[in-house]
Amino acid sequence: MNKWLRKSLVILFTIATFGLVAPPAALTIEKHTSEDTLEESSLQQFERQNFDLTNHHIDKDTYIDTLLLEAKQQSFEKFGEKIANVIENDFEEVIFPKMEEVISYYLNEQEDDHFKNIAISKIPTGGKTEKIFHIYDEETGEDVLRFHVRRDHPPQQGYWFNFHYHTYHDSFQSHKELGSIYWDKNTPPNWKSYQ
Repeated sequence: MNKWLRKSLVILFTIATFGLVAPPAALTIEKHTSEDTLEESSLQQFERQNFDLTNHHIDKDTYIDTLLLEAKQQSFEKFGEKIANVIENDFEEVIFPKMEEVISYYLNEQEDDHFKNIAISKIPTGGKTEKIFHIYDEETGEDVLRFHVRRDHPPQQGYWFNFHYHTYHDSFQSHKELGSIYWDKNTPPNWKSYQ
């Protein structure tokens, strides 16, 4: 297998598994000739060159991109098919760019040491609850950011989905607005409704 292809597969495998699972040995073992016995393996070079964030052995920008992808997936899992089919475009055009901005800001600009072991919650809540996902410190288990969506029903205005987030700075007390998406005059289905 070509050296560049093997390196690409190792990188993709590491990103896909967040570095929690080692790539298959077939990808990391190189056939050494007498000339290159002193060279490092491609995996060792990759690990040495990249920023070690939460022991995942991927650089910070790649980790943030992966976290953002997971945030989007968690959001659509929260919506379920019934709601996602209606609000998908508005969410992707209006709300998600603001989520990206908030997550990137907190992970890039705020206290780096505080965010070196962050992860995203895996299961959004269904029913009528607000939680989409939380970003938390893996070492302490404490939340850092909480992203929620609330159903609002102002008098004679129909139903709206209000997206907002909370931060640890004020013990998650204040709502920081991301925006609202109009649903309809009819009551929306529960979150995670698929049929």
